Amino acid sequence: MEDLYEILGVSRDATQADIKKAYRQLVKQYHPDAHPGDKDVEEKFKKINAAYSVLNDPDKRARYDQFGTTNPNSDPFGGMGGMDLGDLFGDIFSQAFGGGFSGFSSSRRQSNSNAPRRGDDIEMIVNVTLLEAMKGVTREINVMKWENCQHCNGTGAKPGTKPETCPKCHGSGQVRQSQQSLFGQFVSITTCPDCHGTGKIIKEKCDECSGRGKIRKKHKLEVKIPAGVERNMRLRIPDAGEDGINGGPAGDLHLIIDVGLDSNFERSGADLHTSLILTYPQAVLGTEAEIVNLDGTKEKISVPAGTSHGQVLKIKGKGMPKVNSKSTGDLYAHVFIEIPKKLTDKQRELIKLLADEMKAPVSENKSGFTDWLKDKLFN
Repeated sequence: MEDLYEILGVSRDATQADIKKAYRQLVKQYHPDAHPGDKDVEEKFKKINAAYSVLNDPDKRARYDQFGTTNPNSDPFGGMGGMDLGDLFGDIFSQAFGGGFSGFSSSRRQSNSNAPRRGDDIEMIVNVTLLEAMKGVTREINVMKWENCQHCNGTGAKPGTKPETCPKCHGSGQVRQSQQSLFGQFVSITTCPDCHGTGKIIKEKCDECSGRGKIRKKHKLEVKIPAGVERNMRLRIPDAGEDGINGGPAGDLHLIIDVGLDSNFERSGADLHTSLILTYPQAVLGTEAEIVNLDGTKEKISVPAGTSHGQVLKIKGKGMPKVNSKSTGDLYAHVFIEIPKKLTDKQRELIKLLADEMKAPVSENKSGFTDWLKDKLFN
């Protein structure tokens, strides 16, 4: 049996946040939709989900850490034939005191395999641009999931035939096994090995679903992604997961949002950061500058005199919207002072006059490093 921690690639002392982070990365890497037809990836994906379902649940994780399994009856009392403490002490006290402890159970309880069960949840990664995250977007997605086979109406039996009641368990899906020991008779209830808990035997299987009663199909679903979503945010679509079993409710679809990067803007929560390029005179004397926001709108910003390189100016309320809220973040402009690489003679003369006025010594070189090097080598 593979170690669940190794499947997720985390240590045994990993926090719940570490486990969740590792799981999301693996889901993105091994999702079957990204590797169509790759059976190894599908198997790996199943193992990842199975490991996460245990390690993400504190109770299941504690049992797994203690026993190596999530079944508390399996390992610790394996030497006693799988009996539980209720069985053991119930029969001891019954024999010693004439049945005075009849409140103890004499058989292990097991859930009915034929009971309605909720369908599995499905997780998918949805990619959106930063602009789509700002405005919100309606996206059509393809969801691969199991559904009842229409050819056999979900019975798994060839049309014209029907499943028969399992003769071993008589349709209950469970079998009782009695075992005599020093402490009395012990009874265990296990899943029927012939029908695997379904209570039915299919002699002639449906050609479409091979007796499973379900087939895997692609479903198109239109989902609304709200404005303000952030990376790794999860959206739950109720009842859009796998169909239930034995009439049980469907599972849910969980969308994990991945927001792409933008070349002109950087996001920090609900705030946006961008650059504002100024000339030296604008920074020194101040100006009214204009910034084109992520959504294409133009924002005026007042640059005060004496603004320095690297200074950050804020435009309130022009950032990203907050999910399910009327409030928005802010837009921050990071100032970069542009230094011209080429100057006209007049510009050079004016700057030289400014340098003299400010008593700031400057180089007399006009053509830059290359001409300086030539001068040194050939003159």
